[in-house]
Amino acid sequence: MPQVTSIPSRTGAPVAPTGGVATPPPPSRFSTLGQDAPAGLVVFLVALPLCLGISLASGAPLLAGMVAGIVGGLVVSVLSGSAVSVSGPAAGLTVVMLSAISTLGSWPAVLAATVVAGGIQLLLGVARAGIIALYFPAAVIRGMLAAIGIILILKQLPHFVGADTDYFEDMDFLQFNGLNTFSALGAALRHISPGSVLIGASSLVLLLLWDSPPVRRQPWARLVPGALVVVLSAVALNHLLRTVAPDWQVRPQHLVKLPVVTSLAQLTSEMTFPDFSALRRPATYGVAFTIAIVASLETLLSIEAVDNLDPQKRHTPTNRELLAQGAGNILSGLLGGLPLTAVIVRSSANIAAGGQTKLAAFLHGILLLVSLLFLGKVLNMIPLAALAAVLLLVGFKLTKPALYRQQWRLGWAQFGPFIITIAAVLFTDLLKGVSIGLVLGFFFILKDNAKAGSYLRRDETADEESDLLHLRLPEHVSFLNKASIVTTLEQLPTGSRVVLDGTRSDVIDQDVLEAIEAFRQAAPARGIALELRGIRPVVLGGH
Repeated sequence: MPQVTSIPSRTGAPVAPTGGVATPPPPSRFSTLGQDAPAGLVVFLVALPLCLGISLASGAPLLAGMVAGIVGGLVVSVLSGSAVSVSGPAAGLTVVMLSAISTLGSWPAVLAATVVAGGIQLLLGVARAGIIALYFPAAVIRGMLAAIGIILILKQLPHFVGADTDYFEDMDFLQFNGLNTFSALGAALRHISPGSVLIGASSLVLLLLWDSPPVRRQPWARLVPGALVVVLSAVALNHLLRTVAPDWQVRPQHLVKLPVVTSLAQLTSEMTFPDFSALRRPATYGVAFTIAIVASLETLLSIEAVDNLDPQKRHTPTNRELLAQGAGNILSGLLGGLPLTAVIVRSSANIAAGGQTKLAAFLHGILLLVSLLFLGKVLNMIPLAALAAVLLLVGFKLTKPALYRQQWRLGWAQFGPFIITIAAVLFTDLLKGVSIGLVLGFFFILKDNAKAGSYLRRDETADEESDLLHLRLPEHVSFLNKASIVTTLEQLPTGSRVVLDGTRSDVIDQDVLEAIEAFRQAAPARGIALELRGIRPVVLGGH
């Protein structure tokens, strides 16, 4: 049956040929505003303390995190091909930033390195290096998401009870204040703030009620994000506590701490700009390369995870994403901001809040800019316990028990990398944990390839009663097939006659050719008569 294709009209709209069905037109640019605007607000409320906390942990000015968040929202969201990912400063770069400041000696020098890092990412995008994302196994990505969910729950509980001095998005096991994930949780339970617990608990209950089917069926409820209701309620409740129970009010260190800017001149005076004289130092390029590689890997991992979470299962062009991130880092560095990446926590919050298109990420960038210019005093009244409640719910959605049951039913080859990735991310950090998961996933691939007979088959036309074995190689034979081929050849019975046929193979890896040649030379000692077809001889060891 001939294939029916859509024919573009002069206006570019698809027109169905006779008997065909027209491709539905894409939604108009603002048709999803009803979903994207509330989602953008939720992402803004989550991103605000994260931008400030990551600046604090990185040893950079507080304004640097805000600049990176604004650039991520207003610039990267436009250039990116992802519909729902959100970019901004990332917790995974805090250690890199601390080391960079120590190495280069000043923040302006690090900004120059950030600009260079953005240029390197542009080159990676042009070189189509984004293809590496296709080699991340699904089990490892799911393990990373589940681990982030667990970490969000463990890390936000201390903020939830008002007993954490650590920054808001510390995702590493070992914290900069000398504690780790579990010891910080234990310390928090010994220093609970009653007001924070009350605000956190009421915020969580309100979020759950807002997401319940009876409430969601109400048209007005779909227009107002639960996070906004939670934040307004938390601010009001904290003011009430200040009046009726002053000892229970949330302490200042557990409120949002946004720099208060009263004029554009003050904002300009507080901004830091790159010192390009640092480009004369070789160390600057080492720092830039480190930032570029870590930021690119974290971006590719996040993008792969976001595509996995996207209810519409849209695919993000990874090379375009590297280009977008590179442009974002160049601009962020020029304006005094931290390096940025695609970030999974804010992206997950966007998806959980119902974000449909990149408009949600763009609106979050506008809100960050407006808050910096006009709303500092107002936003500094928000208790972190209320925002922690939002992230607790996001964390639970990422690590639901059903996910573990699903992976277990897929077998150990899927469950092993999944659970090991969770443990590794939980006890190290995102990049190290995923690297360990990738190594384990690669081990299972090698193990499967090493099974005898996986790539060598008896010819269906061969006489089963004769002692002639006709073994065919597949079309593409890589080094991954070497273990399978060697195992199969070693298990051939003594005295057998064997035809090893590579006539259908387009490519045979050099490692495999050398293994076959080694077997050919050893075969007579076992009484095996080996005939090679379509396999070129190679020289071993220079002989």
